[in-house]
Amino acid sequence: MHVRLLEGDGSTWGVGMPIIAYLSTKITDAHAFAAATTVTVNGEPAQGAWFFQNSAIYRGYPLEAHYRTEKYWPAHAKIHMDLAAKGQSAGEGLVYDNSLTLDMSTGAANISKIDGKTKRMIVTSDDKQVFDFPVSLGKASTPTFGGVKVVMEKDRVQRMTGAGYDLKVPWSVRITNSGEFVHAASWNGGNIGQRSTSHGCTNLTVADAQKFFNFAQVGDVTVFTGTGGPTMPSWDGYGDWNLPWSTWQAGGLFKTS
Repeated sequence: MHVRLLEGDGSTWGVGMPIIAYLSTKITDAHAFAAATTVTVNGEPAQGAWFFQNSAIYRGYPLEAHYRTEKYWPAHAKIHMDLAAKGQSAGEGLVYDNSLTLDMSTGAANISKIDGKTKRMIVTSDDKQVFDFPVSLGKASTPTFGGVKVVMEKDRVQRMTGAGYDLKVPWSVRITNSGEFVHAASWNGGNIGQRSTSHGCTNLTVADAQKFFNFAQVGDVTVFTGTGGPTMPSWDGYGDWNLPWSTWQAGGLFKTS
């Protein structure tokens, strides 16, 4: 069986981005995979752990493993991983056919806090406030997830469809697999900062959405409170930070210790 990584050498990510490995076959034992992993942050050992879950993205790679530490990565850090998995057992009759290394970096610590009660989005970078945007979140029948969401991708124009709408939406920043974005909503201008009326996305004015789009990097952290909705499921994108550290260390679908 084969392992591939989402991240590549020389790439830079936000401080909330887990290391993500995709496995070509569902394993039955994760102990060797975990034991074969060494991660350092700025040359110092990282006290992190793998969490295994069914893959929601890549066909042909039915299982994915996410590696993170108890807290976000430090900003402006160099992260190195050795995954010496080749020849190791993944359970009876299963052997990894490759080993991997990874050298990636983190950028600034960009943290956005979105409050459904105040209808504001406060954005900081390395602990300094850079934006204070009014927002409109999900209405009561389609509430926005609460919790920690990590920026997954950015699209200058994203087609969004649902009951009664089919729109091409500019300046869209994806934060869940199931379709939550931070995006421009020119049609909702009268409600932004006043009341929550969306289908679950975070609506910004066009000007503010473009500013956030240009600022955001994949892996940045967004923290939602007061939305009236449930916490984002950990598997719905990069919702890893919504699991307690003790739950994370247990390994998910497979025990690692």
